[in-house]
Amino acid sequence: MKKIGIVNGGGDTQAMNAVIASIVRTGVNRDYKFLGFIKGWEGLLDNEYIPLEVKDVRGISHIGGTILQTTNKGRFAAKEGDGQTRKIPQDLINLAKKNAAMLGVEAFIVIGGDGTLSGAQQLVDQGIKLIGVPKTIDNDLSIVDKTFGFSTAVDIVVEALDRIHTTALSHNRVFFVETMGRYAGWIALHAGLAGAANAILIPELQFDYKNLVNFLSWRKRIGKNYSIVVVAEGSRAVNEDFVTNPEFTAAENRLGGISYEIMKRIERMSPGEFEMRNVILGHTQRGGTPNAEDRILAKVYGTSAIDALDAERFGHMVALVDGEMRTVPITDVVSSLKLVTDEDLSLQTARKLGIYFGEEFNS
Repeated sequence: MKKIGIVNGGGDTQAMNAVIASIVRTGVNRDYKFLGFIKGWEGLLDNEYIPLEVKDVRGISHIGGTILQTTNKGRFAAKEGDGQTRKIPQDLINLAKKNAAMLGVEAFIVIGGDGTLSGAQQLVDQGIKLIGVPKTIDNDLSIVDKTFGFSTAVDIVVEALDRIHTTALSHNRVFFVETMGRYAGWIALHAGLAGAANAILIPELQFDYKNLVNFLSWRKRIGKNYSIVVVAEGSRAVNEDFVTNPEFTAAENRLGGISYEIMKRIERMSPGEFEMRNVILGHTQRGGTPNAEDRILAKVYGTSAIDALDAERFGHMVALVDGEMRTVPITDVVSSLKLVTDEDLSLQTARKLGIYFGEEFNS
């Protein structure tokens, strides 16, 4: 039996367990044996792992998180800030290769986003055989149509918006609802469109404070005394930097707090004009039970990873592209992020419905 290592890294998402279960259930029938490494590559470096058989993954597909645990602060963290890649020290790569050989692991299936896969590519360059599986709620991996976890994250935001609408209406308040997504606006865009937001601010479309105030003032003048503004955490005003937590010391800056900054700036510009609140949904978007769409997509990715392993498509990632499962070089995936563009149907639809995106506004 060929021994395969399963590694997941980066932030947790819904349906990670569904991927792991489908990998094991499919692979065992094809004479593969699996070791699951705890906390991703850290488990390989520290020789922390568990054998994974069908009995070990039975009944986990509907459970959020990952039975293997994960980290986005490990020694193999390969992303720094907005798209910057960090080179993994050679001594760590040598240790990973040594431990893999000692355990008899012939190849790896790596479940991760652009940070985890950027590190994986550096291992591929050093001769380690692996297959990638895309994982991120941000849906920002280049080439890939959709990643598992995204659909559930959007559902969670929409549920929050449904609840915030009623309290905003009751108090005539402006609510700024901050979502995850890093440097891409997919969660904010889809959730804002589905959740009837009045305005959506995303990283791809820098906003102007004066125009935003004009828009909110216009809504009051026409009798709309409350507003819901969905704000992606990577949103920023024209000619301004991303808002980050200055106390965060991990390799990659943690975005967050832009909704509070917007609220403060508007109050300085128009004192007392609006009663405002902000809600940062944070990690609620990553946790909990995956919805049906993500469970199915995760199982498709897991079984496809075994197909790619059979075909020895090492250095490649399984990807849903134009509605079909394919394998694409990991280098093509991590070279750039998939961002919202003017050609996106959801953005076009939101504009036609009158949703405001922070651009010039003349009432």
